[in-house]
Amino acid sequence: MAESMANQRVVCKLRDALENKGLEIAPFKVDWYNSKVGEKYKLVAYDDDTFAVSVASVPSMFEKLFEPWLAQQYKAGGNTFDKLPQDTDPVDQCFKDLFSDVIKSNFPDEDVEALHDFEMREGSDIPKVLVQTAGHMAGYAYYYQRKDVQPDPWDKDKKMYGVSVHPRYGGWFAFRGVLIFKGLLAPELKERDPVDCVSSWEKRKELLQEYNFNWQEWKYRDVIDGGKVVEQYSEEQKRYFGTEPSKRFDLIPDLIGSS
Repeated sequence: MAESMANQRVVCKLRDALENKGLEIAPFKVDWYNSKVGEKYKLVAYDDDTFAVSVASVPSMFEKLFEPWLAQQYKAGGNTFDKLPQDTDPVDQCFKDLFSDVIKSNFPDEDVEALHDFEMREGSDIPKVLVQTAGHMAGYAYYYQRKDVQPDPWDKDKKMYGVSVHPRYGGWFAFRGVLIFKGLLAPELKERDPVDCVSSWEKRKELLQEYNFNWQEWKYRDVIDGGKVVEQYSEEQKRYFGTEPSKRFDLIPDLIGSS
């Protein structure tokens, strides 16, 4: 019971710290994740019952977190962006800062490891964590893959990437990383299946087709049972994420003016 209360305390603290910034969380155990990934992707440094949390951003993150963070960076740089690392996407740096601040402020005496969606294992091109698999196992959003479409309509040599869909946001969200609480075990945590919100094979085919071949048109984000999501990205946010990462710095001055 003590462990269960500890887990609940972590969840409550994280929600208090993140929900007003357009972020949502879902807990899971490391073993659930490891059971679904290949050997090279496993999180092997932890007990199977180690408590972890998947972190996702919803559409309001851009205005509630990212734009205010940009304004802070601008002010810290003496009304310039000299403080922004030029070799890192500003959104990635924003989440590095956020995760670090949340851990220091809320869990100063606990050993918490932050794994970001963009991070690779040292000396390799292997992601530190497969965030879509983690989010699926946490029950947050269903991760649709090629195996979920029958019969398979694509050429066997064609690589088809999977995509996650949330029952309320559709594809208008993003997994930002995982927080692993190394000293916290959760043997009592019960697995929760994600909602299958693209339930027909035909719609799943449309989802993966749009995601793999027409992702810039945003249509895949609205492929969901019922065809209606509760919120989409703002036009400003679409413009930012629709721009090549190397050219996003050019958009930042306009974002400061709207924050």
